[in-house]
Amino acid sequence: MGFFDKIKNSLKTKEKNNNEIKDYTIGLSKTREGFVSKLVNLTNKYSRVNEDFFNELEEILIMADIGVNTVMSFMDRLRKRVIEDKIDDPKMLKEVIVDELFIIYVSGDIIVNKINYQNEGPTIILFVGVNGVGKTTTIGKIATQEINKGKKVLMVGADTFRAGAVEQLKNWAELTGSDFVGDENLKDPASVVYNGLEKAVNESYDIVLIDTAGRLQNKVNLMNELEKINRVINSYIPNAPHETLLVLDATTGQNGISQAKQFKEVTNITGIVLTKLDGTAKGGIVLAIKEEVGIPVKFVGFGEKANDLKIFDIENYIYGLFKDMV
Repeated sequence: MGFFDKIKNSLKTKEKNNNEIKDYTIGLSKTREGFVSKLVNLTNKYSRVNEDFFNELEEILIMADIGVNTVMSFMDRLRKRVIEDKIDDPKMLKEVIVDELFIIYVSGDIIVNKINYQNEGPTIILFVGVNGVGKTTTIGKIATQEINKGKKVLMVGADTFRAGAVEQLKNWAELTGSDFVGDENLKDPASVVYNGLEKAVNESYDIVLIDTAGRLQNKVNLMNELEKINRVINSYIPNAPHETLLVLDATTGQNGISQAKQFKEVTNITGIVLTKLDGTAKGGIVLAIKEEVGIPVKFVGFGEKANDLKIFDIENYIYGLFKDMV
């Protein structure tokens, strides 16, 4: 019995009363309508599995932004399964396709989708990402969720490079009921971070959310800046930051993969926040990120509200992607 066969009945039963699953099925509808409909049409088009079938399947997967490397690896696995299981009927391949995509995601390193919260002292979360991906909004959403859990939250505006960034984050702090440290006149981001950490420790904050600049066009400056910030954090709070989250816009597709690779070169990324997943027909990007970058997706965004940012769940994702297929 394959993965999808194991979870689909239980998730279908839960879907009626489970908002998490509903969010995934609704949020991935654009991807599902385009991607899955093409897969269904493909299996109906061919009476037997042959090389033409594989070629068309490969093209469909690449168009879903699953990524060329991921698709090549997947196609090799699929061809092997077809030979081993003596599969000739394309319709019999539907669940095998789902199984193999799931296996690609969970194989290799353990997938850790939870935040590394600290039992003692503040949990320090550093956010990186280029302008326009929804980084500041993501910080606001996470702050709202943490405050709703009863946590004491501090935002630190260390993006001193972009005009208005500090003021924007300050506004989010006021909207969410978080406290704020930042100064538009203080241009050294590491100094801002130090001031924030000092306040966080002295006033017993639970969560510290630090915004940073994302000027990838000058990676040397960005690397130096992030290295300095990390040194300051680690010297003040050993083994911190506890998370460094890269925020990516799902609608940018393979450009997001490129950003992830570049940021990975300049700092230690522990997880990815994938925003605007509901706004793209290429939701397969989640699979490409794991295979090509090796960083777990920790949050996915399906809308503008704070509750629309969800902890990533691979089972809900696979179900939301393929629920109409089998």
